[in-house]
Amino acid sequence: MLRDRKKPVLFFFLTLLTVTRLLAQAPAHPKFYFRNPLDIPMKLAANFGELRPDHWHMGLDIRTNAKEILPVHAAAAGYIAHIGVRPNSFGRFIIINHPNGLSTLYAHLNDFYPALEQYVTDQQYQKESWAIELDLTKNQFPVSKGQLIAYSGNTGGSAGPHLHFEIFNTATSERYNPLLYGFAVEDKTPPALLRLALYDRSKSIYEQSPQYFWLKNTDSGYVIPGKPLIRTGLKKISFAIQAVDRMSPGGSNDGIFRAEMMADSQLVSGFRLDSIDYEETLYVNAQMDYREHYNGGPYLQHLSALPGNKCRIYYPANASGILQLEDTVTHPFTITVWDTYNRRSVLYFSVQFDDSLPAPAASATVLPQFIPNQINQLDKPDCRFYLPDLALYDTVPVFYYRSNATQANAVSAAHQLNEASIPLQEKMTVRIRPDRQIPEALKEKLVMQRNWRGDRTVQKVQWQQDWMTGRFGDFGVFQVFHDTIPPVLADISNNDTADLSAVKQLSLLPSDNFQVIRNFRATLDGEWIRFTNDKGAYFIYVFDERCPFGVHELKVSVEDAVGNATTRTYWFRRNPYTPPPKKKYVQKKKKPVAHHPVKKKK
Repeated sequence: MLRDRKKPVLFFFLTLLTVTRLLAQAPAHPKFYFRNPLDIPMKLAANFGELRPDHWHMGLDIRTNAKEILPVHAAAAGYIAHIGVRPNSFGRFIIINHPNGLSTLYAHLNDFYPALEQYVTDQQYQKESWAIELDLTKNQFPVSKGQLIAYSGNTGGSAGPHLHFEIFNTATSERYNPLLYGFAVEDKTPPALLRLALYDRSKSIYEQSPQYFWLKNTDSGYVIPGKPLIRTGLKKISFAIQAVDRMSPGGSNDGIFRAEMMADSQLVSGFRLDSIDYEETLYVNAQMDYREHYNGGPYLQHLSALPGNKCRIYYPANASGILQLEDTVTHPFTITVWDTYNRRSVLYFSVQFDDSLPAPAASATVLPQFIPNQINQLDKPDCRFYLPDLALYDTVPVFYYRSNATQANAVSAAHQLNEASIPLQEKMTVRIRPDRQIPEALKEKLVMQRNWRGDRTVQKVQWQQDWMTGRFGDFGVFQVFHDTIPPVLADISNNDTADLSAVKQLSLLPSDNFQVIRNFRATLDGEWIRFTNDKGAYFIYVFDERCPFGVHELKVSVEDAVGNATTRTYWFRRNPYTPPPKKKYVQKKKKPVAHHPVKKKK
């Protein structure tokens, strides 16, 4: 069946040596060095290694009982080394360096503790920027274990109140699984196996949809109901699984920690999610079946690395994980899945090659191909695509289509390269020639747009000789437009001077024809004022001591991707606000009901 079956003893010792080396290289995880950063029992909404769009989850999402402003404490002694304010990401976050060579990160915070909050505010006003990143020295904000450092919240890319918590190597920034450090998290439930997926590895995974098998948990382990034997006409196969880990019955679907596949009692391949670097987290798009999930399918995790996957989570290091069926014997398989606390679930099934089953027919249309681990290019008369050598995970059939421009502001044809359901690890360079004469004044007002199913990415064009150039991280339809329309700022009131006495904050929502707001700047009575842009849409100023009672001039300027600008001046006043008295509810007296004597029947 399998090519390695002729040398099982050698294979066993090579596998044992590989696993031993992995264990020897594994980082030390000091138990109980870190404390729970919250004062409430640690319950998780997400764990380390959970699958997310374009990244693995790199820490723990600790529940805050759907509340904000819970005290957040330093998990261990050290000093605050970095703080940041990032929209659509960590929001407000803190990094603490510890003397043991590890660092901890605390994100989606509403506020820093008072001294740090004042320092950050001063720096924002000094630099005239709300989004900010600051490195700090060890003498500025030292902390002891358990010291208050912030208050939990819902800032940045958070979809609900929680605390995002990470542990990482200070020197390398490699993230470690926090559950390996002895936190008291109640978990009595082993992982659940939901589906098995079979792939034909004689062709690219991007040329097929997998064959699914639903799984059932029994007293003796997981099985494929009614089908313990998979008979197939495929000679080269691989598998992926849909599996989740729940801390408690009915809990959230968290990610699994480790998975391993055995064939004929020999290790074929496995993966382990105990440490990941942010530099490699995009490889999650290779570990999962990105195309299947993009088109509405489940999260499937490949049990073997794709040819272009350079992430270090798979073992043995040199194993392809592709199974070569060379006989018609029935071969037993097991797939074992673990959580961080070593609770496991096992799937049992068998595979048999059957040459009487029809092999998949070859496609009648032969398309050119992009190959992983090499530079790929596609050159057309008015469009060129360049993909660096690490851009692809597997072979990609090349589909290209050109359509003439129909929009008045288009200066090029539309060029489609493949579909966005095929992921890229590194950005590709797109060069397009204009299909009409462009006046010199418009050459700095050009944007290249990537569009797919309404998902748009826009960037200002860079000129390289007579080519308009951009770099994009997804396939799709590419076209260049001129943009001379400035962003729009709406009124804040129907009156010349708005009365904002009754509100606590001022919200502005700039709009743009290409949905890009590059710069936002506001001044209050001639001085820069801090508007936040936490979720990437509304710009919000919360009234504070910088806006005393009285009449004020607010001047706001916004720019789009190519520098088209709009400036508006608003006038508003704020007076001490006294809410109107509540109307007292007076119960109306009921009219007396007249009682008439009832005549007795004779």
